[in-house]
Amino acid sequence: MNRRMFTSAAALFALTACSDKFRVYTGPPVTSVVVQKGRRQMFLLNENEVLKTYDFELGFAPAGHKQVEGDGKTPEGAYFIDRKNPNSSFYLSIGISYPNAADRARARELGRRPGGDIFIHGTPREKRSVEDWTAGCIAVRDREMEDIYAMVNVGTPIFLYA
Repeated sequence: MNRRMFTSAAALFALTACSDKFRVYTGPPVTSVVVQKGRRQMFLLNENEVLKTYDFELGFAPAGHKQVEGDGKTPEGAYFIDRKNPNSSFYLSIGISYPNAADRARARELGRRPGGDIFIHGTPREKRSVEDWTAGCIAVRDREMEDIYAMVNVGTPIFLYA
């Protein structure tokens, strides 16, 4: 009997440990996300109150607004969180609504595609000591991404500044 209880307790612990990636947030809602690219800081806000601050890495060409696919830049401007990906190649991720109509028009004028799939996501172990390694995304530590994923909902505005 003790052995069966131990086995059941061990299985329950293993399930709990596996689901650790998905946290529950019960605090004030995140009403906006502010990204300051130059300072490499992201703020999760409830109205004007900063709830959390995170440091991050950017794309391999971090200065300036994303113009076209493959430029390694992170967008600048007003967007919104448009999706969540629990099965991301980069642990967990939340999508940024780039490109908007203006981004598509600018890229079309250049005869190029605007690119897309811009996310806030986790960081693989081999990239933890690498500076600005993404293709234009915002990368935080996996543990931080767990909190961000729990706190930020689809539809939340995100403002990205130089």
